[in-house]
Formats: sequence, structure tokens, C-alpha cells
Amino acid sequence: MFRVNVATGLVEPARQVPSPNQDQRPDPDDISLLVIHGISLPPGEFGGGWVDALFCNTLDVTAHPYFRGLAGLRVSSHLLIDRAGGLTQYVPLHRRAWHAGVSSWRGRERCNDFAVGVELEGTDSTPYTEPQYRVLAGLTRALLAAYPRLLPDAIVGHCDIAPGRKTDPGPAFDWNAYRRALSPES
Repeated sequence: MFRVNVATGLVEPARQVPSPNQDQRPDPDDISLLVIHGISLPPGEFGGGWVDALFCNTLDVTAHPYFRGLAGLRVSSHLLIDRAGGLTQYVPLHRRAWHAGVSSWRGRERCNDFAVGVELEGTDSTPYTEPQYRVLAGLTRALLAAYPRLLPDAIVGHCDIAPGRKTDPGPAFDWNAYRRALSPES
């Protein structure tokens, strides 16, 4: 279903929307963490292209009162899965996306250095969709196959690497459904 081109860092068949909010990883071969995020702009609203605009530094901060607080913010993620299961890639996987912020996993700081960030369009309290779980599971299987340092026990939520600061993907994310979808029988 999904193919990761390790040389280019691109996922097929993702829609490509390049973000300027990226840079060189300290070790491009050290992809050893998968971080699952939740995002909606404005909060609780889906669609509209606002996430693309945020990650590409083209968000019109006058379009919604919430956006004013995002002025000047420079963030990105490697990938986004929308509510219908559409996959968009912003940053090649061998590059560092700016998704985790101040973070730590198993004693390692700066998770952006070694993590792939996947955003799910949603909120902490809105159930994610079956197409999102299906696409996330297929994508995860492709990532695990492409990057030998990435292991199933290193798949976490943003809340796990930035506790007290971040809560996503939140209680609405069904980790059991995701893990079931990851199984080869799915």
C-alpha cells in the first residue's frame, strides 16, 4: 500500500507539499522513533487547508481569531493523515521536521533529531476515523520495514515525549485499534 523511498525520504503515494520548516538531521540514518500527533485548525474544525498553510508559513493569521496566536510560528511534520485517510508529506523522512519541540524519549533529548512525526487531523476528544487508523497502520508498516532502528516499542504519542506540555493525540486516540490494525492479519 505504501512505499518509503529511503534515498529520497519520500512516501508514495503521499501528496507532496514541501515545508520550509525543516533542516538536516544530525544522523540521517538514526530514524528510531515514531511520534503520533493530533492537529486541527482552528481547534475542532477539519479541512480547509489551514494545516498546509501553517506548515508552509502561509497561514493568514487574520482569517480566524485563533490564528493570531500562531503568528511567526515555524513548525512542520513529516506527514499528515486527514479525516478521510488522505496522506500529505511536508518533509522528507531523512530530514528533520519541526514537530516535537522540547521533548525526551528514554533519556534522549531533542526527539526531532531521530523521530518521524505523523499528524492525524483530529482533537484529543474527537474520535479518529477508521480510514485514519487504516492509513496510519499501513504507513507504520512501511516505516518499520524501511528503517531498521525503528521498532514497534518506539511508537509514541506527542504526550509521551512532552508530558505536561502536550496532550495529543489524546484520549480519543484508540491505541488498541491502531495496534490491531498493525497486525499482519489486518
